[in-house]
Amino acid sequence: MNGFFIPKATLGRLPQYLEFLRNLPSDAPETISATTIARNLSLGEVQVRKDLAIVSGAGKPKIGYITRDLIRDLEHWLGSDEFTSAVIVGAGKLGSALYDYSGFEEYGVKIIAAFDSSNQVIEKNTSAKEILPISKFKEYCLENKVKIGIITVGKDSAKDVCDLMVESGISAIWNFAPCALKVPETVLLRQENLALSLAHLNNQISK
Repeated sequence: MNGFFIPKATLGRLPQYLEFLRNLPSDAPETISATTIARNLSLGEVQVRKDLAIVSGAGKPKIGYITRDLIRDLEHWLGSDEFTSAVIVGAGKLGSALYDYSGFEEYGVKIIAAFDSSNQVIEKNTSAKEILPISKFKEYCLENKVKIGIITVGKDSAKDVCDLMVESGISAIWNFAPCALKVPETVLLRQENLALSLAHLNNQISK
């Protein structure tokens, strides 16, 4: 995936563009304009032009974009032409919900495994996806070249899980545990504070 920065709002619209283009009829013209895309998706034409310019450059005047090339560029930027593997540690309610969610694949990330330290959680798993014991974590990550780790354990276990992820070659961590973690400079860390996000919404509606 290209390392150039894409605004979050633009990134959120790219899957819409890609799905629309992929679902065009087989007899559709070989080219398509930003105007056509905007009209079909009920989006502003100027916004669509700006979004597409980031990922595919400016369309040709009176011609627009070659559809197959635009699809290729969108797939490249979203990473859906080559998935990045991710794993979850903590297969409770939140971890299981994330594990079962397929929408991450629209952005080039595929959660390929979940791990838990509780034999009870593993044995009671009713999902179609397997939950593995934490003892197999490092070996699994190294063998499958896992790049992203998602932490959904309690705060008391989060530091140990984070350290294990770093030791296992993971280069980006998404932490849902309510605590601050420290990682080497070579590892990306995203802290997700669900309580703070909810508090922000509550603050906005209370005014």
